[in-house]
Amino acid sequence: MIKRTALLLTILLGFYQGFSQVEKVLKLPSFDKPLFHYGFYLGLNNNSYKVAYKPSFINQPDVAVNPSIGFNVGLIADLRLHNNINLRFEPGLMSNAKTLVFNHIEGENEVVKTREVGATFLHLPLILKLSTNRINNVRPYVLGGVSYDHNFSSNESSSDDNFAGKFRTTTGNFMYEIGIGVDLYLNFFKFSPSIRGIFAINNELVYDNSPNSQWTDPIDFLGTRGVFLHLSFE
Repeated sequence: MIKRTALLLTILLGFYQGFSQVEKVLKLPSFDKPLFHYGFYLGLNNNSYKVAYKPSFINQPDVAVNPSIGFNVGLIADLRLHNNINLRFEPGLMSNAKTLVFNHIEGENEVVKTREVGATFLHLPLILKLSTNRINNVRPYVLGGVSYDHNFSSNESSSDDNFAGKFRTTTGNFMYEIGIGVDLYLNFFKFSPSIRGIFAINNELVYDNSPNSQWTDPIDFLGTRGVFLHLSFE
């Protein structure tokens, strides 16, 4: 048993030493030296809403949000400010859909109790990326920033509201986002997966024309809360 264990440890040590030697061969050694570089990204998102309530004629408001998986795609412009600090502009398109269920509405059918909220955004984030020193072909980082989102599906300018079956949100919205990720230096490009959270700063709800709306009157704040899987190619 001791001999088998020693043999297994020797084999594992040999694999580790071989892997370490391979990893010490730096790929794209000059990639981070230019002042500017560009790329693109693809990803998935799962965006929901944070809902906060205020006193209203509805005693116990209850709005449930059922999000679906959406996608995002865009471009990257990166400015190196320091060896470990980069400023990034990442314009792109983001699409997702949500179903709002107004559980406090009683005596109505399911069509009236639910609202489908589809959204296609022009996403304009300005991101500060803080990286560690490069470890062979790996470089972890954290990031944070703010963004302006233009919602092409907001219905903000429509005169119809929930009484006509149309849920309205604001067209222009401000967000902040934070995340963590890792740069992986490959033979021909840098691959950077990251996980990001996005949070609305402003209230995105457009209230119905009637002040006694069972859909919008109980709501004090409706703001995007979501998570991204962000895959960058640079």
